[in-house]
Amino acid sequence: MNAVDVNLDADLQALGKRHLLMHFTHADAYRDHALTVFDRGEGCWLVDRNGKRYFDALAGLYCVQVGYSHGAEIGDAIREQMVRLPFATNWGYGHEPAIRLAHKLAALAPDGLNRVFFTSSGSESNEAAIKLVRQYHQSRGEPNRRKFIARRVAYHGTSFGALALNGMTNFRKHFEPLMSGVRHVSNTKRYGRPMGETEAQFTRHLLDEIESLIIQEGPDTVAAIVVEPLQNAGGSLTPPAGYAAGLRDICDRHGVLLVADEVICGFGRLGEYFGSARYGLKPDVITFAKGIASGYVPLGGVIASDAVVDTILDGPQQMFLHGATYGGHPVACTAALANLAIMEREGVLANVRDNEAVFRQALDALLELPCVGDVRGDGYHYSLELVTDKVARKWAAGISAQTFVSTLLAPAIFDAGLLCRAGVDHEGTPIVQFSPPLVMSRDEIVWFVAQIRDILVDTYARATR
Repeated sequence: MNAVDVNLDADLQALGKRHLLMHFTHADAYRDHALTVFDRGEGCWLVDRNGKRYFDALAGLYCVQVGYSHGAEIGDAIREQMVRLPFATNWGYGHEPAIRLAHKLAALAPDGLNRVFFTSSGSESNEAAIKLVRQYHQSRGEPNRRKFIARRVAYHGTSFGALALNGMTNFRKHFEPLMSGVRHVSNTKRYGRPMGETEAQFTRHLLDEIESLIIQEGPDTVAAIVVEPLQNAGGSLTPPAGYAAGLRDICDRHGVLLVADEVICGFGRLGEYFGSARYGLKPDVITFAKGIASGYVPLGGVIASDAVVDTILDGPQQMFLHGATYGGHPVACTAALANLAIMEREGVLANVRDNEAVFRQALDALLELPCVGDVRGDGYHYSLELVTDKVARKWAAGISAQTFVSTLLAPAIFDAGLLCRAGVDHEGTPIVQFSPPLVMSRDEIVWFVAQIRDILVDTYARATR
């Protein structure tokens, strides 16, 4: 192959479309559209090679907690570590960055969660948690506890075990058969439920469904319940009052472990280092990734209770039978430590707590629009559910929801230089989701929501005229 000057934009377009297989990207992107090539970032903004600016209201993919302006500081820490020790494994050995980060995470995690196993992604973290849970029960002499309970529409990753946990049938069906023994229950979406139902009744309905399923399957066959503190897929689904405590009670009653998938919720997204603390969820195991290093480098992991890990280490195998070459990579752990130091120094969690009410109030004001049926979320993670019929709480008139999103709403958002998630949920309803960098300011919130308002007014008018 002849040498190609990849600095030329035309060459980047051609090379990208020819060689770069993009993640979850429709074939049209290779055929019919110019490839957006990002060049630099600052604060909450990305800039492409043509100089167009984009306000990143999705924090990359829910991960760039400190924004795009800390590459020099984190890069300096990485460079120093690369010179000192560029690689070492955690296979029977330790190194200072992994040890210090594990200690830091144990201090930040809920009480009793003191043991940290590092991975490189959220999917890997959930995969590791599946194996940890199963080996725990085997070590206790209960090898038949192999089943997992997860929630409908929830997303837990793309590897085969994590994919089996997914409650999104369109993600699973193309790769089945997957890991057996996964059952799905209702998520915590309340919009669309019977109008007269109280929050307490809704909570009871959800918990009764879970406990009935455990009894039906046989309590001695159920290994764990896996939930996100706030469920991302389906649109920022928060738990009702009493739900977290009820989950803990059910797990304790039936000898089932509780796993909190904090891949998105962790590291400030909900104003706490772990979203479990926001809702009083008390898990036995936490999985994490994304925000631990603000996405600057790949890093994930599992934090487990002493009781879980000690049972495994005292069991027949006397080790956790899992490992990965890059788990606990010294450079990645160094980046995470630098990221956490920045978050502490700049009061990133306080910024979320101080501004979330402003964010929520600005979004709630959109309920006056004819197309906004519901606003939900917490911290810096919110979703709008769009409807054409507020009484029926459905998208039921005019063009289809999919056509509205793909031909009007999503292009308008992108053309305006905004990056957020606009899609159609499993019920055929448009959802618009915002999960910006945690450094987003109050002024930026007001400006951003005003842009979204204008786009919704314009695109809805065009869809229904």
